[in-house]
Order: sequence, then structure tokens, then C-alpha cells
Amino acid sequence: IGHPLSIPVAGGHKIARRAIAPGQPVLKFGQIIGHASTAIAPGDHVHTQNCAFSDHDRDYQVGAELTAARAAIPVLTPRAFRGYRRPGGQIGTRNYIALCATVNCSATVIRRAAWEIESSGLLDAYPNVDGIVAFAHGTGCGMDINGRGYDILQRVLWGHATHPNVGAAIFVGLGCEVMQVARMKHVFGAAAADRFHGLTIQDSGGTRATIAAIKAKVIDLLPEVNNIQRTDCPASSLRLALQCGGSDGYSGITANPALGVASDMLVGLGGTAILSETPEIYGAEQLLLRRAANPQVADRLIACIRWWEGYTAMNGGSMDNNPSPGNKLGGLTTILEKSLGAAAKGGSTPLTAFYDYAEQVTEPGFVFMDTPGYDPVSATGQIAGGAQVVVFTTGRGSAFGSKPAPTIKVATNDSLFRSMPEDMDINCGDILSEGRSLADKGAEILDKVLAVASGETTRSEALGLGDNEFVPWQVGAVM
Repeated sequence: IGHPLSIPVAGGHKIARRAIAPGQPVLKFGQIIGHASTAIAPGDHVHTQNCAFSDHDRDYQVGAELTAARAAIPVLTPRAFRGYRRPGGQIGTRNYIALCATVNCSATVIRRAAWEIESSGLLDAYPNVDGIVAFAHGTGCGMDINGRGYDILQRVLWGHATHPNVGAAIFVGLGCEVMQVARMKHVFGAAAADRFHGLTIQDSGGTRATIAAIKAKVIDLLPEVNNIQRTDCPASSLRLALQCGGSDGYSGITANPALGVASDMLVGLGGTAILSETPEIYGAEQLLLRRAANPQVADRLIACIRWWEGYTAMNGGSMDNNPSPGNKLGGLTTILEKSLGAAAKGGSTPLTAFYDYAEQVTEPGFVFMDTPGYDPVSATGQIAGGAQVVVFTTGRGSAFGSKPAPTIKVATNDSLFRSMPEDMDINCGDILSEGRSLADKGAEILDKVLAVASGETTRSEALGLGDNEFVPWQVGAVM
């Protein structure tokens, strides 16, 4: 930059290229990430001590870059993976039996039943069954039956029970709770209910009797669920959930843009890439709006941003509550900066659709789903929407996994990849250390997605992660 550093600066952090007067905007990637709270000299470390959160670019030029975005869709030779074809046209990448608690009161019985079956060795005789997963949660009652929180939980439970990666599901309730399976069938239609069954603790004779009943039903289902083979399936059937967590200053220049390249390639193959974490695109939404496919998509995204501003204010918070302390140690100063890197996961193609949390994703291409930034809650919504694989980038490190959709974890830097080798599937640090191109790295990520979709075990699966990361978004009063 032509100026000596004023102090030593850690990797992933920022230094000023020129003088910035107090109150002037601080730019990164050509976008505002904050304003100088004090005078900043060339060579100074730019971070929380001299750069503060502020308003950002609201010049929403909807569709201004749509032509370029359409041109960014690559023309690729069709590709395939080895997946499970379900009746009705669904295509899965895994084959689980799901136990779904309708209410927290039944969380213990499904967890106990799943643990007893998994630890018994019974599944050894059924090689095509990936396991028994218990979707337990902390709500299901004490909620407004006509409220958004109820609708969200209903969509999450139904989306997991009828997920492409689930061969059969058992809903387990207490019996008297607000969340009732009969109402779900009425809302979503019984046509999709052929793979699930239901029982309640009150009708089954209590806790121990219900555990026994669940186990007996699973034993009955195992031969049928096992009776499926992987076959060639088009990559166009894949819905890929894009996630990042434990981000650092390298996220926006290595792993996230590389995942963006992979997202573009999947879109070129006819598949779907789902960007989420609404608070973590705050300050970068204008970049997405410039490639919105139509005004309706743009209007829904803008309304969503406004809702989040009101939601955080109502709860005494700020959109700049994020970045986390770990993000800041890794070099991220404001949410505006973090969002610019996070949005890079979405690549360059048109934004074709907007979805509410856990809504079924049906439109191919690059789409957006409204979710919190908290990784387990966000991924739960994406998976409920039908994502069969998750790609999760991280710079500080993450011990995240998910079921029934497997998670591929991507490190942003060499140091993390070396320090957490059993957790990371791909290293994007070599983009900086070895000069690997984003194009090559994106292709590597897509290859891994297709391999995992075909049954390759991810690091998080090998570690047994995913049972505790099912966290539906709780919105509304607890009554």
C-alpha cells in the first residue's frame, strides 16, 4: 500500500490504503462496511477501534444487472449422481427413518427409542438405511394456533417427515398438544403422507410403552425402507443449502466466492442453490436485488429486510449484533462487512424466487429463503424446504452437522484446515497460499457435492453430528 503498518495486524484483518476522515465511509469490495469513528491514517489497522456500524447503500436498482446475471449461467454438460428415487418423483441423497416429535413432551421418548435401536446393532442387517434420526424440539404447545410460529413449526415437521432423504417417518405426540398431525394432513394434503405413521404417549400407555411401540413400528418398517437402491439421477434434482458460520476475514475472498462458483455451476446444470441467513445479507441486499428476476421477488426481499429491522428493534437489538466475538477476532468488523462475504455464496446468476422459512422450494436456480443467521435454525429451515445437501463454509472452525441432509464443511484458510482436520472436508485456503483459482475450487466443491449426494460420507457424518442441530425457528409469544 506504500505505507508502513502502524501496528502488527493479524491475518484476515484490514489495513487502510489511504487516509479516512472521521465520519467518512469505509469501503471494502467497493461497498460501505461502516464509517470512520476516528481519523484513520494509511497503514492503520481498520477494525472496531476506528470503524463503526452505520447505514448502508439503499439505492435498490432492482434488476439492473439481470442481463449480466443471465449471462453468468454456465452452459454445462448434464451430470448425474447416484441417488434414491422415491414414489412421486422425489430424489434423495440419504435414506433415514425419522422420528418426529410434535411437541417437546414427546422429545425424550423419540430420542430414547432412536438411541436404543441405533445401539442395538439391529441396523447392521439393513445396509441401505442410513440410521434412525430423532427430530426433537422445545415447542409444539403454548403457542397461537393461528400465529406465524405455529405455521413455521408445522412446515418444519412436515418438511422433515416427507423429506426426499427420509424413507419413512413416525410422528410421536403427547396427545393433547396444540400441534396435531391431523391438522397437518388437512393443510398439506394426505397425498404426501404415505410414508409416515403416528402415535401418542397418552394412547400408547405412557413413556415406556410408547418407546416400545416406536421400536416395534421401526422394526416393521425397516425391510420396506431398506428395499431401495441408488440409481443414476440428474444433478438438476439437487437443492443445495448454502451456509456459513464461524466466519473470518478470509470467508469473503476464498470459501464463500468459491461456493458461489459451485452454486452457479449447479444452476447451470438445472439445480437449485438456496441462500439464507437474512441478517447476514443485511447491507448486501442491494447486490441481490440488482439481479432479481422480477419485481415480486425484489419486493418480498425488501419487505423481509424491513421486517427484520423492526423485529430486532422490538426486541431491543440491532442488526449489528452480528458479527459475533469470534467473527471480530477473525477480522470482521460490522455486519455490513460480514454480509458482503456471506452473499458471495450465492454466485452471480439471477435471483429467481423468495421463500418464507421452511417453505417448500420448487423453483430451480438461485433462490433465497428467509431464516435467522443462527446456523442450526437456518439449516433446519433450508432442509425442511427440501435441501438434500448442505455446504457450510467456516473460517474460525465449526462443529456443525445436519440430518437428514449431510453437511460438507469448507475451511477458508490453511491454518483451520490443519487444526481441525477431522471436521473439514475441503480447504479453500490454497486459493491464497497456492494460487488456486476460484473456478477450480468451485468445480472441486461441486464434485464433492455430487460425491456426497451419491453416498460418500462427510466429516460431520463420520463424527456423528446432526442429531442436535434440528432447531426450528421459534417466533411469537410462548403462552
